[in-house]
Amino acid sequence: QVQYVESGGGLVQPGGSLRLSCAASGFTFKTYAMSWYRQAPGKERELVAGIFNTGNSPNYADSVKGRFTISRDNAKNTVYLQMNSLKPEDTAMYYCTRGYKTPLYNNWGQGTQVTVST
Repeated sequence: QVQYVESGGGLVQPGGSLRLSCAASGFTFKTYAMSWYRQAPGKERELVAGIFNTGNSPNYADSVKGRFTISRDNAKNTVYLQMNSLKPEDTAMYYCTRGYKTPLYNNWGQGTQVTVST
């Protein structure tokens, strides 16, 4: 059974940083590209960043380029999202899933909430 457990979200002031983690299980993690998505209230879910199974060629949404960094540890079946210089418009629920630029399957975890506010 495929499972994603996202963590690391919270309330942070503008300009602050957070590091999200996603622990995956139920599939051979090292063979899949992984990605982070986010969904703000009243908006569609959008791609934030993706990374190949080898850890190469990270891909970012224009809105987060230069501020967010995606990485992975295949030994721990975990993908990370380092978020710096956070802005109020980054406020959303963040999810991870398999895939690089599009979700491979309609499998999602519970997400982790990121709120950027004073």
